[in-house]
Amino acid sequence: MTTLDWHADRSDLHDLALLDRAPESEGIDLPAVRLYRQGRVRAEMTSRGIDALILSDAINIRYATGTRNMQVFTARNAPSRYLVLTANRSILFEFTGALHLAEGYETVDEVRAARTASFVAAGPQIAERERGWAREMADLLAELLGQGAATVGLERMNAGVALALADCGLRIVDAQEPVEMARAVKSDEEMKCVRASLRATERGVAALRAAIRPGLTEAQLWSVLHRSIIAQNGDYIETRLLNAGQRTNPWFQETGPNVIGENELIALDTDVVGCHGYYSDFSRTFHAGPGAPSVTQRELYQTAFEQVSHNMSILRPGMSFRDYANAAWDIPEKYYANRYYLSAHGCGMSGEYPYLYHHGDFPDAGYDGEILPGMTICVESFIGEERGDEGVKLEQQVLITETGTELLSQFPFEEALLS
Repeated sequence: MTTLDWHADRSDLHDLALLDRAPESEGIDLPAVRLYRQGRVRAEMTSRGIDALILSDAINIRYATGTRNMQVFTARNAPSRYLVLTANRSILFEFTGALHLAEGYETVDEVRAARTASFVAAGPQIAERERGWAREMADLLAELLGQGAATVGLERMNAGVALALADCGLRIVDAQEPVEMARAVKSDEEMKCVRASLRATERGVAALRAAIRPGLTEAQLWSVLHRSIIAQNGDYIETRLLNAGQRTNPWFQETGPNVIGENELIALDTDVVGCHGYYSDFSRTFHAGPGAPSVTQRELYQTAFEQVSHNMSILRPGMSFRDYANAAWDIPEKYYANRYYLSAHGCGMSGEYPYLYHHGDFPDAGYDGEILPGMTICVESFIGEERGDEGVKLEQQVLITETGTELLSQFPFEEALLS
């Protein structure tokens, strides 16, 4: 097994993988951000009696350590990169050949080569590979914890891996709850990362808006945002949500070769994993021109704007999720069937806890909890009639403060559609 001790002198690799040394990092204490996040995870583990976490989700590894490596690839091929985290030890198992990427991170005590236990890596020997992986983890945890029957939080791995770990005498629990609860509350320094990501995304959306013209395909227009995000050292866009004309209603029709027509609506949900890995999530709807928006288009837009504005206005620290649902904007009947599936949701390094549901959906889908200072919340609206021609998607990202809310997403709305 290859092991590197990052506390030793590694002058040959000095600063090689410190990805955050970029213009958008200026003025941000990134070590403080990383240590805060790791401390949050450890506190949530302790409160639930979890002795160790084995994290394989690329976003959760980045949250707990700040390290990044092939996030999309490793999400598909798990476990090929994973983190073992205890109360006092952080060991990153990095993808083969990439051990140097953890250089310089105060949140990683040790890095080892990962044993990839996916079918594509092991083929017909997958079960044997999974058992070997589990034995290695069990031995390591016994060494770190000084006990055999530890409680271990596990996430997003093969079923065979979980079964093999249980066969080693470990008590397996789901890691989602402690990690999601940790991620939900941001520090002041962490919010600087959120704002940096939003500003970069807003520059990208401004470029997209300026490029709008009938005759472009949806994909051609959407690529303008991609280009800007990547050029500003953002990561990727998580979804394909830009549509025009009749493809705006119902929502969730993926961006494609559809040609944008004259005077059509163009709806966008950014869903950008931007700089520092933080999610910039706001939605806007534009008008293609060259003429003025129709009465129907303005009505759709103004209704969506009313929903977002009302639901932002009721958010406050200490509010229960149930009370939010009861006070939230009532969706008119003609728009109810095509409503967005959520009223609002948490936001950090991706869409996250909590989900806040519409009043009508709360009995079946909702759960209670408390809106806390430090949460970032995205307030959603989709307005489109069932079998209607077009729809409008709007969304704002806000921070819950000690006294109310702070608007985070600053991209302007469309005056021609609001007038």
